[in-house]
Parts: sequence; C-alpha cells; structure tokens
Amino acid sequence: MRMNVSAQPGRVDLRPLSARSVVLSLLLGTHPPELPVKDLVRLVEPFGVGGSTLRAALSRMTAAGDLRRVDAVYGLSDRLLARQRRQDDAVHPRTRAWDGDWEMLVITVTGRGPADRADLRSRLAALRLAELREGVWLRPANLIRPLPDELRSVAQCCTARPESPAHDLAAALWPLDTWAATARALLTHIAAADRPGELFTAFAAVVRHLLTDPVLPCELLPADWPGEALRTAYADYRRELARSAG
Repeated sequence: MRMNVSAQPGRVDLRPLSARSVVLSLLLGTHPPELPVKDLVRLVEPFGVGGSTLRAALSRMTAAGDLRRVDAVYGLSDRLLARQRRQDDAVHPRTRAWDGDWEMLVITVTGRGPADRADLRSRLAALRLAELREGVWLRPANLIRPLPDELRSVAQCCTARPESPAHDLAAALWPLDTWAATARALLTHIAAADRPGELFTAFAAVVRHLLTDPVLPCELLPADWPGEALRTAYADYRRELARSAG
C-alpha cells in the first residue's frame, strides 16, 4: 500500500483557504481545542476571513456536527477530537528502539463490500501499515501505540521477521524518495512565504504530508530524511499561533 503523496515528487498540495478550513486548522492545533468567538474573529482576520463570514461558517459547522458550542465558546466535536489525536501523533509520533521485529496483520474476514474494504484500508493506512500483498499488512514494530480492538474481529495480529532485507522491504512498501522530495519542497515553500495566508496554507499541507509519513526506524530511511525538519517547522509555527491566541 503506497503512501498517498503527490504523484509528482517535489510538488506541494496547496488548497485554497476557506472560513471552515481556517477555523478547523486553528482548533485542531489548539489544546484544549476550543476558542471564544471573539478570539476566532481576531485570529481569522489575517487570513482574509471577515466577521460575518466567520459567524456563518461557525453556524454551518455547528449544525453539521463539526463543532460544539457552549455559550460563546466553540470547540471540536468528538469526531474531530479523534482527528486532532491523529494529527498530534503525526507531529509527535511516539517511537521506541527497533529490534528488527515487524507488526503483521492478516485480514481474516471475507465477503466484505467495497465500502467496508475501502474503510478498512484507510484505517490500516492511518495506523502507518503498508500492504505487502492482498490482505497482508505490516510495518516495523517501532511505534508505541496499541492497535484498535475492533481490528481483532477482522484480522490476526502477530509479530514477524520477513526474510527480505528490511531496508529493501521498506523501500518497496513506501515511496520514500517521493515523500522526501515533497517534504523538502514544502520546507522551501515555507521559507519563501511572506504572507500569513500563504504560510497558513503551506502548513495545512505540511500536516497532510506528515499524516503519510511511515515513521520508520532511522536505519531504514534514506540519508538526510526531512521528516524531523518538517515536524520542527510545524511545531514552531503552532507555537507562534498559540501565542497569538493567548
């Protein structure tokens, strides 16, 4: 299962800003993820979002279940709190020294519909697993994170040591050079950005890219892997935004 990165190495996936995307990005990067509306009005202004546009977006997002509101304070819904946890794990993954073992999941349930299969594949990819062949997913066992209990109803989980050289297997499972080229392009774009909206859009792309980082042991990565530099740049930016919100 290949990572979902740009098909063209070095191209960055920049998406236009909307009031909704600005609000979600601000709250996803805030701990706890809630802000008074007066602070939101102030924080979104540099990104070209006016007060009336913001209030309309907040109303739609609350009705859609993206946000919850208590008095004049907006916070993330439970569904988006789970997204924040995934984002936090992408920025600060918890790892341990690698002893050569690999996590392996073998899908044991058959007869699932296309939608269920696609959902399962997405969940496994979000756990930074890659598909070796149909129904067999694995990764180096260097992450500190439990596998969801519900996976045990559809798969067998075990520890394995594949016969293939680990470095070659990692290179076959993940397009590491492509990921690294896009990460370096993002870092270059960030360094050249000089407007708040441009930086905000770039760092939204950084988060999306970090979510696809396989977080491999350093001995399996190409030289000069830019993952840590990208995480550091994003953490520094979040601290600046947090100071603005304070």
